[in-house]
Amino acid sequence: MSLDGVRRIADAVLYEGYILYPYRASAQKNRSRWQFGVLMPPGYAAVDPSESSALRAECVFEHAGQPAVEVTVRFLQVQRRHTTGTPGPAPGTPPSVWDEAVAREITVASSGSPLLGDGSVTRFTVPGGEETETMSGARVIRRRAPLTGSVSVRTTPVPGPWQAARLIVGVRNESASATGSGSTASSRDEALPAALVAAHLIITVSGGAFLSMTDPPEWASPHVGACENAGCWPVLADADGGRQVMLATPIILPDYPEVAPESPGELYDGTEIDEILTLRTLALSDEEKAAARATDPRAAALIDRIDTMDAPALGELHGTIRAMRPARSSGQPAGGPEGSLAHGAEANGGDQVPWWDPGADESVSPGTDSVLVAGHRVARGSRVILRPGARRADAQDMFLAGRTALVEAVLLDVDDTVYLAVTLTDDPAADLQSAHGRFLYFAPDEVEPCPDQAQPGGASR
Repeated sequence: MSLDGVRRIADAVLYEGYILYPYRASAQKNRSRWQFGVLMPPGYAAVDPSESSALRAECVFEHAGQPAVEVTVRFLQVQRRHTTGTPGPAPGTPPSVWDEAVAREITVASSGSPLLGDGSVTRFTVPGGEETETMSGARVIRRRAPLTGSVSVRTTPVPGPWQAARLIVGVRNESASATGSGSTASSRDEALPAALVAAHLIITVSGGAFLSMTDPPEWASPHVGACENAGCWPVLADADGGRQVMLATPIILPDYPEVAPESPGELYDGTEIDEILTLRTLALSDEEKAAARATDPRAAALIDRIDTMDAPALGELHGTIRAMRPARSSGQPAGGPEGSLAHGAEANGGDQVPWWDPGADESVSPGTDSVLVAGHRVARGSRVILRPGARRADAQDMFLAGRTALVEAVLLDVDDTVYLAVTLTDDPAADLQSAHGRFLYFAPDEVEPCPDQAQPGGASR
């Protein structure tokens, strides 16, 4: 299978925070780099409780009896650059010490009895090294400390009639102290060269399919809930919406994450808005840009790319609309799909108006719109029984299970998601709550019509 789309997401994670705007070495933010997915050497992690030397990813997958799993561990190896013989501090002079990075990958495959039985542990080594060169009369030395670690892969069967298993992947940094003298590093800066930075996993399965960790099927919910993830969170990441790829990262992502297609290149802050960072970078003075270019080749490429962006490229970063959809036309029949909105008031004459146009508001009428629930038309004045739990995690909503409520309005947000605004029929303050517009909100699949009043496809009384 092609992992190109997954790697685009993974690369954004890999270099998240690698160098932060305003990109100069003197910027305060760039004095505390390497924040995401850092697995420190165990000696330093033992003395600093805020650090960890291991990560653990767990998820559930279905299989046909002979699954095979491949785990790719990706991380950055810190490469410390020392520059000597420079003419002195100036905007275009590289800092005397700067941490670069080298991307590394370790791939482990497991199948058959090792996967479904006792599991396997694979140890890996990443060699250190040193290179020296002369640049513009300065002597540049790059040093890398050797790294060692292990990847464990095992499964435990999911009890019951389902042919499924919980996958457990562990990554441990087993590197020695970065000081080279055998003593434990006394500071985070000393320990970083022996760390695995921005560690994350790309996990693929053949002969099976992963389950979503955020929206699993009902039968798998207890088993997904029992998974223990430390230092990462796994999400479905197939580019085509399949279930053969999991991406486990130190940044919590939704299932099927994507890189914005308008993004022209890496800005080293995947959670920020490209337009904002681009405009801020353009606002740097020539001296500040020169200082940023001097820190790192990646920073120099970023500055050069932004400096050469033309107006159309900048325009693509502004005001992007993900999906243009027509407004709901008036007079739509009430017999639409379950949970879809039907309109009962004349609105904008059926004109196709995008959601962001103020005219779109005329196509909805919370007081007269209705929605089909279990084949029954539910609108303002309908009585329903509350059945929270399909998606909710709010304990206060769970306390209302089985209570009867009066529908006060049928609402629609800009994502075309329908909500019912309700008040409790046995609440003495229901009239006051309604007058003040203080409602409880439930999705159509979290209620059921009261059987004594709802008529299939017809009006509620």
